[in-house]
Amino acid sequence: MPVSGLEGRLGDLELAPRSTRIADGILATIGRTPLVRLRQYLPAAGFHLFAKLEALNPGGSIKDRPAVAILEDGLASGAIGPDTVIVESSSGNMGIGLAQACRYHGLQFICVVDAKTTAQNIAILRAYGADIEVVLQPDPETGELLPARLERVAALVREIGDAFWPNQYANLLNPREHYRSTMREVAAALDDRVDYLFIAVSTCGTLRGCCEHVRDRKLATRVFAVDAVGSVVFGGCRSERLIPGLGAGLQPPLWHAGLVDECIHVTDAESIAGCRRLVAREAILAGGSSGSVMAAIEKTADRLAAGANCVAILPDRGERYLETIYDDAWVGAHFGRVEQPHLARGGARATAGRQQPVAAGA
Repeated sequence: MPVSGLEGRLGDLELAPRSTRIADGILATIGRTPLVRLRQYLPAAGFHLFAKLEALNPGGSIKDRPAVAILEDGLASGAIGPDTVIVESSSGNMGIGLAQACRYHGLQFICVVDAKTTAQNIAILRAYGADIEVVLQPDPETGELLPARLERVAALVREIGDAFWPNQYANLLNPREHYRSTMREVAAALDDRVDYLFIAVSTCGTLRGCCEHVRDRKLATRVFAVDAVGSVVFGGCRSERLIPGLGAGLQPPLWHAGLVDECIHVTDAESIAGCRRLVAREAILAGGSSGSVMAAIEKTADRLAAGANCVAILPDRGERYLETIYDDAWVGAHFGRVEQPHLARGGARATAGRQQPVAAGA
C-alpha cells in the first residue's frame, strides 16, 4: 500500500536501483565512477563540460584505483605475503587508498606523511589502522619535503626487511590502471568523442595512463595537464605550495616529454576559487586538485571549440579540505580578503548572503 501523499508524486517516476550488481567486498566497488554534465559552472560556454567524479570511489579519490591494482598484483605475484609490511609516502589520497586496501587484506601499513598533510587525512589513515610516520624536516639539498619522505620510506624498508614499497611515483601499474579503467570509462561514456581532457598532475600516473590510452586508441583528444605554480613537474621555478596533492618538488619518474599537448599552471588562490565555485554552482564539494582543474578550464575556455566535449577529471572529495580551502579564516590568513563567487542562473538571489567566499584576485 503506497504511503499517503506520495503516490501522485512518484507514480510517473521509474524507481530502479542504481546498480543490480552485488559487489564482492568494498574493493570491488572501485571504478565505474559517473561522468556528469556541468551545466552551471560556465553557463555561457559554447562547449559541453563534463566531470569525472572520482570522489565516489569508496576511499574518496582516484588513487583507490592504482592502490588496489598495485597491492593485489603484489599479493598475486608473491611479492607481498601475510606478514609483509606495506610502506608508502603520501600526502593523503594514495595513503588512504592503500590503508583501505591493506585493512581489507589484513596487512600492516605504514604511511610516511609530512607537516603539510591535513589533520583530517591523518585521522582517516588512523581510522583504517595505518601507522603514521611524519617527516618534519625538508631535504637539505632541495628544500622539499617529498625527497625527505622518500628517504624515510627507504630507511623503513631496510629496517623492516619483509617490506613492500608500492612506489606510486615509478610503478608502471599506476598509469596502467588509469589506461585500463579511468580513460576507458571516459571514452566509453562519450562514444570516444573526447575533444579536451584536463588532468591534474602529481605522480603523473593518471596523466600518463590516460594519455597513452588516447594515443593507442588514436582518439582525437587534446590533453591539458594542470600543474601548480611552484611545481617542477613541467619545469619552472620551485616555490612554496599550500595545496597538497597537486604538483611535485621533483620530476616524477612516470613523467616523460611529449605526454601532453599543453600544461596549464594554476596558483593556490585559483585552485581555491575553482573549488568554491564548483560547490556554489554545481553543488560538488571537491578537493584542491579538482579546483585547479576547473580553474584551468576557465583560463582556456575562450580557446575551446564550440560544441566540443570537454572532460575534467576531478580526483577527490572536499571534506578533506574543510579546515583549509573551505575555511574562511584559513583562506583569509593566507590570501587576504575573500569575496563572494557569482552563481549561475537564479541561485544567487535564492541564497543571498550564504554563498561560499572565494580568494580575492583568484
